[in-house]
Amino acid sequence: MRQNKLFDNTETAFALKSDSELERAYFLFKMISNEPLVRIGTAVTNFAIKAHLPVEGLIRATVFDHFCGGVSEEDCLSVVDKMYDKKVCSVLDYSVEGKEEEIQFDAVLNKTLKLLEFADEKEAMPFGVFKPTGFGRFLVWQKKTEGIPLTESEEKEWKRIKERFDMVCKKAYDCDVALLIDGEESWMQDAADDLVTEMMRKYNKEKPIVYNTLQLYRHDRLEYLKKLHEEARVYDFKIGVKIVRGAYMEKENERAKEKGYPTPICKDKQHTDENFNETMRYILNNLNDISVFIGTHNENSSYIAMELMEELGIAKNDFRVWFGQLFGMSDHISFNMSEAGYNVAKYLPFGPVRDVMPYLIRRAEENTSVAGQTSRELNLLSQEKKRRKS
Repeated sequence: MRQNKLFDNTETAFALKSDSELERAYFLFKMISNEPLVRIGTAVTNFAIKAHLPVEGLIRATVFDHFCGGVSEEDCLSVVDKMYDKKVCSVLDYSVEGKEEEIQFDAVLNKTLKLLEFADEKEAMPFGVFKPTGFGRFLVWQKKTEGIPLTESEEKEWKRIKERFDMVCKKAYDCDVALLIDGEESWMQDAADDLVTEMMRKYNKEKPIVYNTLQLYRHDRLEYLKKLHEEARVYDFKIGVKIVRGAYMEKENERAKEKGYPTPICKDKQHTDENFNETMRYILNNLNDISVFIGTHNENSSYIAMELMEELGIAKNDFRVWFGQLFGMSDHISFNMSEAGYNVAKYLPFGPVRDVMPYLIRRAEENTSVAGQTSRELNLLSQEKKRRKS
């Protein structure tokens, strides 16, 4: 199958892009490929937003519209429908980060509940999603993970976090919409894992509704999954997992060094890739108990997954296996896989331009740091531009 060069088909990959959108994508990735430019651009953008300079129009016309679906869920609908015409589903991700107030946690809760209702009405949206720290302060999660007693007011906060989790998982269950719960930093993740497992035991009796996220740059995650698998067999519930490589590597390594504990991160990219692929194999070999959302921009892992599915006799459109990429990236994987018959969904971030900027800045920085990612995008965009001119 690898010889088929499935991901080289640029006509399918960029079928939804007009010539001007293709030019914009090429320009953006050209900018992102220049690391000093990204650093300067990030600093200037942060300054402009903090100083309330009128830059939203410019941001919206360039980086925002490339990586985001819109400013509201309704605003995203035209993108959702266009992608669904090409058999690519959407995961609407309200990408407002770093809020720390109870009123904001309730706002995120209400938005997540609304999005699940929204998804329930549209076949094109089979998943909901949220971040644990969208429902409660990071410090509370951290103290729970580290076994530090909570103050009386923190105990009340934790109770509200649990209530928000349960409300959202129950809504997902009632709407029959699968719910992806994002992974975060290792020093708060144990508390999130425990709470997500509690929700799985409650709502995943018949099929996976609640999905945890495994960040597989962490070398302990496959072991964690195997233990969860044992627990699922004992308590008779289904497991849902989203597998990704991970998003906080530099932060994880720096903190481990600063605090003097062994880093939870694999020692290099090769070990991360091996960990990701081995975990994927474990899941696909245990599909009766574990459903998976394979979140990857890595061509090799995607090919390995397709080959494994073929070997194990798993249908391309088996509802227990989904592939996912971020909107604005790796269209050559998403659209070619959906065209070949696999279940594919794009993460579609949205929200007010100013509030989504931290997310967009992280995307730009990640693209700069991932070797080969940006040059591959540029190469494919260039090929498609040539193809259209010939």
